[in-house]
Amino acid sequence: MTAPAEETFALVESPVQLLNVLEWAYRGGTVTPCTVIVLPPLDPMSRGQLRRMAELARGEGLAVRWEEARGGALDTLRRLYAPMRAARRIIVGDPFSRWMQLLLALTRAPEVVVVDDGTATMEFVGQLARGERFVRWHRSGRGRGGARALVFAPVSGAARRRLTPNTDRDIEVFSSMPVTPPPGVRVTRCEFAWTRARFGPPRVGRGTDLVGTSLVETGVVDQARYLDAVRLLARTHGATRYFAHRRESAAKLHEIHKETGLEIVRPDLPLELIARRGPIGHTVVSFPSTVVHTLPLALAGTGVQVAVINIDATWLTAHASPRAHGFLTSVAGAAQREKGARAVQLPIASPAA
Repeated sequence: MTAPAEETFALVESPVQLLNVLEWAYRGGTVTPCTVIVLPPLDPMSRGQLRRMAELARGEGLAVRWEEARGGALDTLRRLYAPMRAARRIIVGDPFSRWMQLLLALTRAPEVVVVDDGTATMEFVGQLARGERFVRWHRSGRGRGGARALVFAPVSGAARRRLTPNTDRDIEVFSSMPVTPPPGVRVTRCEFAWTRARFGPPRVGRGTDLVGTSLVETGVVDQARYLDAVRLLARTHGATRYFAHRRESAAKLHEIHKETGLEIVRPDLPLELIARRGPIGHTVVSFPSTVVHTLPLALAGTGVQVAVINIDATWLTAHASPRAHGFLTSVAGAAQREKGARAVQLPIASPAA
């Protein structure tokens, strides 16, 4: 099936989602026109990266609409109701998002494409295959959701049905993650071909770069354990830079700089593009996250080695989901098996005082 530009709409909430929409639109070397609807979150770093990505998308020929959904929900729904009903193809950046589930419930599009929102795609495909309700992997389920989740349940159920293939609906997952789809769901590999064609190759230095995550901010990993790990990595690998995740807190980053002397880099674009533009270290060490799957693709042919840290269960907080350690272990293991990432095992130590 094909759909004209005015009938293809992409819903994105993060810079990584918009990057993957660009990769989808330019797959195979030719552009598929679409209109990108940006539903920006409230945090300043994500908004800043999204604005830069929106500029890139416009420069590459895609139409972009910026919708402040969180500042006027009813007005946003009124503006988007007609496009959602008329759409022939919907591209979804985050099937766990309540905003996207609400808009999915409105559409009757015969084609739905899910592009990567990082490692969450792995959990989404697994839950879809098992027929489970959509819950983010780091949510513990203890005391979360409550009455609001109950009220939203019919909308979430309708969105799940829109993401279930049938004779009237084609479902595609466009992903660089290792996923095993349920019957009827088509997986197309994202190889970051647009990124490699558009940027670089980078200048590769002799040092090591560390990549941060928001595992502390999401309540999964204990901050003292995390800081211990960063200190150890900086010392043993001779790292000089720390690429911060857009959701990492300023207080934590200040502590990292004070304790390690690492230069804190706040990227203004997704790390795949920053790394491809360079300069980048000859080794990039990351906690289990999206980049251990995407950077080997974006940096293919450059000689850069990506390494992933194995997280011990003792690092997790008491509030972490029971699924958290298993999920993080699977992310790291899959990156080693399928993307050639090197494993980094840190000694288990008591957190610093």
